[in-house]
Amino acid sequence: MTTALMEAFWAYERALMTDDVAELDRLFAPGPATLRGDAEGLLVGHDAIAAFRAVRGGAPARRIVATHVRTIDDDHALVVAVTEPERGGRGQQTQLWVRGAAGWQVVAAHVSGPTPALDRRVWRVVGDPLVPATASGPLDGLRVAVKDLVAVAGHRIGAGNPAWLAGAGPEAAHAPVVAALLAAGADVAGIARTDELAWSLAGTNVHTGTPPNPRAPHRISGGSSSGPASAVSLGHADIGLATDTGGSIRVPAAYQGLAGHRPTHGAVSAQGVLPLAPSFDTVGWLTRDPGLLAAVGDVLLPADTADLAPEPDLVHDAGLTALAAPEVAQAVGSWAAARGVRRLDGPLGPVEEWRAAFSTLQGWEAVREHGEWAAAHAADLGPDVRARFERAARTTSAEADRARAVVASARALLREVLGDRVLVLPAAPTTAPRLGADLAPVREATLALTCVAGVAGLPAVTLPLTAADGLPCGVSLVGPAGSDRALLALATRLAATARTGT
Repeated sequence: MTTALMEAFWAYERALMTDDVAELDRLFAPGPATLRGDAEGLLVGHDAIAAFRAVRGGAPARRIVATHVRTIDDDHALVVAVTEPERGGRGQQTQLWVRGAAGWQVVAAHVSGPTPALDRRVWRVVGDPLVPATASGPLDGLRVAVKDLVAVAGHRIGAGNPAWLAGAGPEAAHAPVVAALLAAGADVAGIARTDELAWSLAGTNVHTGTPPNPRAPHRISGGSSSGPASAVSLGHADIGLATDTGGSIRVPAAYQGLAGHRPTHGAVSAQGVLPLAPSFDTVGWLTRDPGLLAAVGDVLLPADTADLAPEPDLVHDAGLTALAAPEVAQAVGSWAAARGVRRLDGPLGPVEEWRAAFSTLQGWEAVREHGEWAAAHAADLGPDVRARFERAARTTSAEADRARAVVASARALLREVLGDRVLVLPAAPTTAPRLGADLAPVREATLALTCVAGVAGLPAVTLPLTAADGLPCGVSLVGPAGSDRALLALATRLAATARTGT
């Protein structure tokens, strides 16, 4: 028994070091009950494990220091291996092997490695803290992850790109939003990763990797505020200071089970923040708890300029909800039904036309802001972001003018139709896609939902939900312009309703 088992064990180790995916698949038992866990989460089922291996790109080089075999019976054995990664440290691998018609195969495995001093997928720079609070206040003791677009005095803005970082100088002063958080008692824990120049919704930065999504292991984190979102979700920070142009707060919030706020356009200062498309750029934040989301709003937001009734009329558009995958639409629909959300009498408007105009104008403005740099550094950009700049650079002034007119018309229409009501819609159309999935269709469907608040310049609060498949998703509440504080208070009450069952 032991000889055949160890032959299988070493065959597995050779396949792991050579990234022989077919052999690895053969040595893991087929079926939905096979397990593989690591620090990022548990994969359940042979298919899920195989999909993970197919896009992982191989395991880090290591050697086996020792093996310990504990026989359970003639057909079951536990093998614990002590590993030594080439990069240093020690780890362990625990495998439950079962002997069947196909020989010895793994039915459950857990892998652990040395704890990194710094997860560079999440952080560009971190401290203890990086910047301490400048005063005592309502956010005493809380830690902030600052998106790598926002000025922190003495540090460079890296914008998610090594070439940009190399050409940047240290910032002379904190962005006003950073200074306000420090004055309210919060510490800056560090500067967290972003997608390149914030022009993505995925979080899959080709230079620094994909920040982990602890609520949906081995799936994307959502971008472009991926670093702050993952830092909050992992418990490394309490507040993620982020930006949202086309959904970059709402999407990672939905994918990672977080609360997020995209403010009314212009309500929070964007001074000291690297722009992407100023007509749509906003500075917002993410937290694990809606109550803290509102507390941050008390620090960063001006007084409301629009009234929102204590129990406002909550409405939804059937066409927008239908853009979501069934499991997300069901979760949002159940949440809405439990809170008396009623259906709008007619369609909200030509959402696909709005999405196209949003994308055109966003691209036009991105080229105005960074097109010259992007053209000079095309080889330094990831393929997806480079393609967006190249496509947007072909946009004519006439096309941009038409898109601007559509956006202005949509803004006026949406503000008139919604009035003082609150629109309820999915924050993102799907749960987090698996690593390696084709993200182009997901991006287009996502922008169809997120562009509504964007073109209208309206505030949007995202609350976490759970889809039918057990993965996180989100519901967004879009309120009247200038009603941010009241909208956050409403979201906090509605989230509490879910917890108490009232």
